[in-house]
Amino acid sequence: MLQKSIVYPSQIPFENSIHPYRGITTAIAIIGIWAVSLILLMNVNVQETNIIALVAGVLYQTFCYTGLFITAHDAMHGAVSSYNIKLNHFIGSLCLFLYGALSYKTLLKKHWQHHQHPGTLNDPDFHDGKHHNLIAWYLHFMKGYWSWKQIITITIVYNSLAYLAHVPQINLILFWVTPSLLSSLQLFYFGTFEPHSEPITGYTDSSHTRTISRPAWLSFLTCYHFGYHLEHHQYPNVPWWQLSKVHQQIDLLQLLDVDKDKQEVQTTVPVQ
Repeated sequence: MLQKSIVYPSQIPFENSIHPYRGITTAIAIIGIWAVSLILLMNVNVQETNIIALVAGVLYQTFCYTGLFITAHDAMHGAVSSYNIKLNHFIGSLCLFLYGALSYKTLLKKHWQHHQHPGTLNDPDFHDGKHHNLIAWYLHFMKGYWSWKQIITITIVYNSLAYLAHVPQINLILFWVTPSLLSSLQLFYFGTFEPHSEPITGYTDSSHTRTISRPAWLSFLTCYHFGYHLEHHQYPNVPWWQLSKVHQQIDLLQLLDVDKDKQEVQTTVPVQ
């Protein structure tokens, strides 16, 4: 039986601004867009389509796959529907199955471990302690999440679509297999490698992470605002579509603190 998401005290200041159904409608929209685009792409005549359009289709579907995983990730924190936890976990499970036949229970447990021990050897998303480079870390990361059950399920679905539903295999490879793999790299790079890589000066926060500051539109395109990673660890129950707002509010508070410090310094300067 799935447990409720861990409640973090630091989430409270932002939770009241979340509409009770916004998470559900956003999740349904992402699942629907992914499904419709996948169906349309399965019917594309690859031989008669130019390479630029094919690449665009692959990249677009990759972005849709990333949306599925981000939605499942939000569900792990109860951010899809904090009012109906069963529906919340169902949507998370569905998204991970559609994404790549991943086990929601397994990922939920590992993700809690990640938040409890970020950037340590007890963190299932961290490197092995010896190989810090991108490729080695990615392979170590993927090894912890793939299973034979998943591979067998994907194989059965692939062959069913190819030989029973008569979907062209080139379409399956281009728009079903490839986007899922590219999405895993996108999620890893922007959601794990970039924010959790140890800076030269060492970690400065107990969450062993940092925010990769980008304009809001670019932050969305790279990984659904997951680059605002320090904000996510500070306020983990805030959904992806509010992380940009949290980032802006924190920046504003920091500016106000700086201005306050300047004013205090000026008032303490003795009059000549």
